[in-house]
Amino acid sequence: MGSSRRDFLLGSTALALSAAVTPLGAAVVAAVAETPMLEIATPMAPPEWALLQRTLLEAHTAACEAFFTRYYDPNTGFFLAIERWGGDDGPDDAIENVNDWPHLYQLGGSEKIRALYEKAYEGHVRQFTLAKTKDVPFARGGMYFKEFPVMMDWQHNGEGLSVFNIMGLGNPYSQKYRDRVRRFAAFYTGEDPAAPNYDPKYKIIRSLMNGSRGPLMRKATALDWAGDPVDLTGIDPSALLHGEHSYEQMLEHFKDYTETTGDHPLNLEATGLVLNAYMLAHEPKYRTWITDYVDAWIDRAKANNDIIPSNIGYDGKIGGEAGGKWYGGTYGWSFSPIVPMTGKPEDRNRIPYASVGFFNAFLMTGDDKYLDVWRRMTDRINANGKMVDGKMQYPTMYGDNGWYSFKPNKWTVAAQDIYLLSMKPSDRARAPDHPFFQYLDGKNPTFPVTALQGALDHIRETAAAVRADTTLPDTRFVDTVMDYNPASVSALIMLMQGGAHVGRPGWSAQSPHVGGALQFSRLRYFDADARRPGVPQDVAALVDTLTADTTGVTLVNCSPTETRTITIQGGAYGEHQILTVAEGKGAAKTVNARAFTLRLAPGTGTRLQLKMRRYANPPTLDFPWGAPPVDPVLNEVARFGEDPGKRAAKQNATVY
Repeated sequence: MGSSRRDFLLGSTALALSAAVTPLGAAVVAAVAETPMLEIATPMAPPEWALLQRTLLEAHTAACEAFFTRYYDPNTGFFLAIERWGGDDGPDDAIENVNDWPHLYQLGGSEKIRALYEKAYEGHVRQFTLAKTKDVPFARGGMYFKEFPVMMDWQHNGEGLSVFNIMGLGNPYSQKYRDRVRRFAAFYTGEDPAAPNYDPKYKIIRSLMNGSRGPLMRKATALDWAGDPVDLTGIDPSALLHGEHSYEQMLEHFKDYTETTGDHPLNLEATGLVLNAYMLAHEPKYRTWITDYVDAWIDRAKANNDIIPSNIGYDGKIGGEAGGKWYGGTYGWSFSPIVPMTGKPEDRNRIPYASVGFFNAFLMTGDDKYLDVWRRMTDRINANGKMVDGKMQYPTMYGDNGWYSFKPNKWTVAAQDIYLLSMKPSDRARAPDHPFFQYLDGKNPTFPVTALQGALDHIRETAAAVRADTTLPDTRFVDTVMDYNPASVSALIMLMQGGAHVGRPGWSAQSPHVGGALQFSRLRYFDADARRPGVPQDVAALVDTLTADTTGVTLVNCSPTETRTITIQGGAYGEHQILTVAEGKGAAKTVNARAFTLRLAPGTGTRLQLKMRRYANPPTLDFPWGAPPVDPVLNEVARFGEDPGKRAAKQNATVY
């Protein structure tokens, strides 16, 4: 038995499962018996929040099916829109149309949702491997190579990985998924010689624009960013979310995006790929690469008065490819290009996106230095505040004349995320307030109901927008209907898992729409009978307490007739060790494992208090019971309707 499995063994004997289990449940008795078992028989009428939560989870199914039916080819999984390369409307936007569907599934959403986002992802990589540019030189052989963008910056690469980076929480045992994770990581660890993105000597990724064909080792052009010419005649200008009215304006948008050589903090987002690879089997090479690369950025910040620089030269020197300016380069601290529609500059500093790279290193190691680098930078920026028109304001940009673009609020990017990761009072003081924090403090008791109602409103509004939409595949771009995506999971992640939906609407103040973030949460759930991620049918969960070593959560079985069995794990990736569990005011029972199991009799519920040691375990994508002992051929036939050999032959018919 491997060490990753030994981590789940008990320090005490588990209670036996009842013989009254489903046939599928009987198959997992041995597996779930490795975790402590609690039997819950305390009657509890489902509270309003529980009924709303179950309604929300179930309402997503029909809404996601309607969205998929409207905008995807049912046979290929292709997104039905104009296929283009570019920063305005590129491949990353196409897959973002099913953003958060993997989150929804791992929370307890329908198996239908997983089938849809997996079909969308398979269609996506095939669609944009076949799609080619005529003018943009590096994408003429296909916008994707080896199922990954050929060469783009990590604002867009990250957005395009928002779905893939969470898919491991739904089905980490898919061989296709595991192969992709390792292949994608190899583009950045130096293991793929065809993609020499990483320089191990200087610990840099060589260009802002990089991917499966390696780094762009020249200055970028407006064409590289804007993509091939496109005729916008007859197309509603609002179809392009950036607001350009002509291809000429698209080129104008990107005319200043030329300084792309050398490393940029955006590239820290690549650590998500490598962390997913590490979580498959804990191979040391992946951990070493992450710590080497992120530690190099910490050293650069220390050498730059605690400010993370926005350009690193080929020789590892700060500002080396930006004329010696630490703040230079595209998407750097001084990047305020002119918007062609208004003729005015707009700040496009993308250093905030780098926060997830430090979070990834912290998740893997539990070492506070990966959060402290961001704290120190935050304090340095805010120390440059000044009075403007009688009011204190704080900078967000830095140029040749020093700090500029002052705002009335302190720079607090990622401060809320850091507080939930660290639970330090000093981080709470640095972070803006949030209704979720108020709720945890007992000052906003209606938050669960209002937040869940808001998510239901989102489903209703997006469903209406889909019905009213009159666009056709040849009159919409891949980002035209992105806002019609019905998935609304921020409230569910907060309330069910005690987690942060990093960089997403409804959570982080000031933080950008960061793509590709992993899941950072206190708890995760599994249906022990159905042997899948998420809360079982009829079960609702509500976190009400989060401290450095304690979690309070209420579990309710809304079914009046069926027993439900739920496994509760410490952290999205088992990174937290659960030491003890106490029901109500009862005595604490020893767990000392990553997970434990709860059997909820019909119509029952309870509040649990968990004592935890956070970041005590190497994060893993394994389920608490390990890999499912399912015949792979039968499993593939059940999920896809045909033998995997035949399916592979079809896929291989097209050369990638």
